[in-house]
Order: sequence, then structure tokens, then C-alpha cells
Amino acid sequence: MKKSVTTIISNMSPLAISARRLNSKADWHTAGGLTFGPRGDRKSLPSLLLVTDQDRLPDPLAAAGRLPPGSGIILRHYSDPERRRLATALSRLCRARGLCLLVAEDGRLAAQVGAHGLHFPEHAVAAASPWRRQRPDWLITVAAHSAPALRRAANAGAHAALLSPVFLTASHPGAKALGPLGFARLVHGSPLPVYGLGGINAPNVAQLKRSGAVGIAGISGIVDVN
Repeated sequence: MKKSVTTIISNMSPLAISARRLNSKADWHTAGGLTFGPRGDRKSLPSLLLVTDQDRLPDPLAAAGRLPPGSGIILRHYSDPERRRLATALSRLCRARGLCLLVAEDGRLAAQVGAHGLHFPEHAVAAASPWRRQRPDWLITVAAHSAPALRRAANAGAHAALLSPVFLTASHPGAKALGPLGFARLVHGSPLPVYGLGGINAPNVAQLKRSGAVGIAGISGIVDVN
């Protein structure tokens, strides 16, 4: 018997449920020539993005296996000598479980393993533009920390941005948090869809319910890294 949507949602983590609600209520945008909205492809934007980290989440395969279908994974692991092997394994897992895989900053690797797109850190935003032209079928995201960075991401053809830090986070102890109001202000003024990143967890995600964010990205808030 096919599971109902209610049953599927009840089996998801509280943060995944909140992320899906944000995704369904978000004010959709047109960015870089790709339309998101009631008549667009909502599946192009996962509601939950697990961001890998070589130190905090050295083997993300187990965590990826627990993500609900429709989620996404951003493979960073920049200096990992086993990055290609990990990307290949993640690609197989993602296709088997209905997840979206984005490889950070390496379009050649993304193509070789059959990933669904690319992610770029803020300093490499210019690199998004040629890949957007070369692979219009890929989903491209960019990290951002300010309104100008969001505009640069949109101008480079990114489909969405990961805006951070929303809350204080142990991964960047010196960074000033945007806070729920500051985050919402930037989201509502953004020319492209925005994910919240940084210090978001089940207890505080409710503060973002009217932010307009398209979803949640993170590590520790999504999986246990202790």
C-alpha cells in the first residue's frame, strides 16, 4: 500500500518537517532563466540540504542514508584524497533514494559521477556563470553572507543561495549572526531563493517560519556529529 503524505511526514525529523513547510510556503522567484513556482519545477529545490565537512562529518554516507527523499547533499570534502570515491558512492546512494547531489567547486567531478549540480563558496561565485551556460540542466547554488553577495549569486546564474550565519554557530565562532529578523529582511529582498544556514536546529527553526526561506541547510542541526 502506498504511504500517505501525512505518514511520510510523520516519519521525518522535526527539522526536516519544518524545512518542508518552509519550502511549500516560500515566495518563489524567477532567477537565471529558471522559473520556480506553482508552474515551475519545485523538485529542483530540495527543502533540506546536508552540507558535508571533512572534519565534522568525515563519512557522510550514513547520514545521507537517513535523509528523507527530496533532500539534497552538498559534497565539500575539498582536500579529501578519497573525494572521488566518496562522490561516486554518494551519487549511487542519492539516485537510489531520490536525493539531489551537488559537488562543491568541481564541475568535472560532478559530471563524472553523474551529480545533479554544483555548489560554490562566495569567493568563487564567478565560476558559477560558465557552468550554468555549459550545463543548464544542473542545479547551482552559491554561499552568501550579505545582500551584495546574494545579488552577485543571482547575476552569476545561481538558482539559489545559502545565506549564513542565521544563528550563532560553533563552526564559525567569530561570525556575527544575522538573527531571524535580519535573515528574513535579506530573504525578502533577495533576487533568488535562499536557504538558511548556520546554527539552525529543531528548537529555533520556528523563528524562521515567516522568513520566506526556501529551506534549511546545515550539518549538526540535521545529523548528530558528536
